Amino acid sequence: MPELPVEKAAVSADPTPQRLTTWQQIALSLYWFSTSAHWAAILIILLQIQAEAIGGKENKATTLGLIVLVGAFVSMTVAPLFGAWSDRVRTRLGRRRPFLIAGTLGNILGLITFAFLPAKPGALAAYMLVFCWVQFFNNLATAPYAALIPDVVPRSQRGSASGWMGLMTMLGNAAGVTVGLLLNRIGGIPGAYIALAAIMLLGMLGTVVFVREPEPPEVPPFKLAVFGRSLIEPFGARDFRWVFLTRLLVMLGIFTVQEFLQYYFKDVVADGRDFFNYMIFGKILAREAHEATTYFALTLLIGAVLSSVWAGKLSDRYGRKMMVYLSGLLQGIVVIFILMLGRFDLVVILGLVFGLGYGAYMAVDWALVTDVLPKADDYAKDMGLWHIAATLPQVTAAPIAGVLLDTFQKVGKSHNLPTLGYTVIFSLAIIYFALGTVLVSRIKGAR
Repeated sequence: MPELPVEKAAVSADPTPQRLTTWQQIALSLYWFSTSAHWAAILIILLQIQAEAIGGKENKATTLGLIVLVGAFVSMTVAPLFGAWSDRVRTRLGRRRPFLIAGTLGNILGLITFAFLPAKPGALAAYMLVFCWVQFFNNLATAPYAALIPDVVPRSQRGSASGWMGLMTMLGNAAGVTVGLLLNRIGGIPGAYIALAAIMLLGMLGTVVFVREPEPPEVPPFKLAVFGRSLIEPFGARDFRWVFLTRLLVMLGIFTVQEFLQYYFKDVVADGRDFFNYMIFGKILAREAHEATTYFALTLLIGAVLSSVWAGKLSDRYGRKMMVYLSGLLQGIVVIFILMLGRFDLVVILGLVFGLGYGAYMAVDWALVTDVLPKADDYAKDMGLWHIAATLPQVTAAPIAGVLLDTFQKVGKSHNLPTLGYTVIFSLAIIYFALGTVLVSRIKGAR
């Protein structure tokens, strides 16, 4: 199989890498498949089950929020540092791939620890520590890896490359949530974490073997004081600020819904029952909430796969903003209907529509930021900063929504409003989606 081309010219103010074939674009995004499967399984299925076992039914959302909070804080802190470090590394493997290898191996150790760490009352501190470890090493890999696309993809193909990245992300998400259906067949939670470790290893090897990095430009040596200032400088660029803010808002909406879907299916659809006949067209598809969550996620991802590649290509022709407007509208409307309906069959069907919007957004989101990056020589560091717009919502969305959910569920029960907590957090998600969509109009450096 062909490797990505080695571009001898420095990637500086006007990078002109060679056009990539379809296979080269797929190979470039292989690791996105693995890390997406990793996070989908952990955040949507596994960690929600474990948080309920640790915190109990009445405090499960708060417990989940605390675990996610500390790990996402680590991610937010280290991503720009690892990105800047990789900008200055020079090895025979390139400047990004050594981080990809080391980060993946450390991540795998964390997954194996999760596999055999008992989820029980009193285990919260241990889970928070291991989650921090996983986040640290995952970001050691992904922050430098995120810069590979601007390293090797010509500007004229960035929408297409972003579409492939979105597609591989969606396929990885589908693989991850399928864990919910196979949980009882692969050895339960321990088997699931071991399977994720294998997926991470294979994805890393695929990218390392088939992606060859271009010759890097010369950059100044790393100095902590200069690095500190460089974290602030990109926000001096008006468009970068708006791209960062709009992504942060949309991701707040996504995490507010995603982190609590399993609890929604149990508390709202099944009326709090551990076992329930989740039916569609008269056929029982699932008996437990984590299985029901998987079916919603899979229909969502079908929609996302359908829209991701085409949205990226269409954004090259018609502009990024149009795709963002459409995606935000679809996601916001679906959350409104989910809030109103509370029926498994209708919610699963709506997952397809939500996925169309989600896939379109993920496809053009990366291309949008690459259009407005302030300095080409600081791709990895600036992409690491941009990455905070996805990790900061984990720090805020899950803890805030978790406390709101548990608090208003208790208030609702005393006022004959048993699903009040879900009304509150889903309404909050709708506001996030609306603001993140409308404010894209403020970006001037992209169509």
